[in-house]
Amino acid sequence: MEDLDAEDAKLVTLARGAAGRVQQTTGAAVRDGIGRTYASAAVDLPSLRLSALQAAVAQAFAAGADKLEAAVVFGAAADEDGLKAAREISADLAAYTVIRKEVNRLA
Repeated sequence: MEDLDAEDAKLVTLARGAAGRVQQTTGAAVRDGIGRTYASAAVDLPSLRLSALQAAVAQAFAAGADKLEAAVVFGAAADEDGLKAAREISADLAAYTVIRKEVNRLA
């Protein structure tokens, strides 16, 4: 994870923790324009399904975030729907996936 700066590496820790708390394989975290962070695991209920990134973006939006600087998805190679939601708030955010210790930037 040497490819990430300290603030983005913190998002990985938050995403990993969010997944672990509810025994999910994926978690995500985002940082808004003023440095607040939001983390979530995937939501898989009979009446509601959200990817981890969708859930984290929803938290940020509900808290009034009008800009996202960065997003991290832990435990999945991609999250198209979550990335689409994040880019609806900020088209230019930096987004990464992390599987084990391998970091990839999302397009």
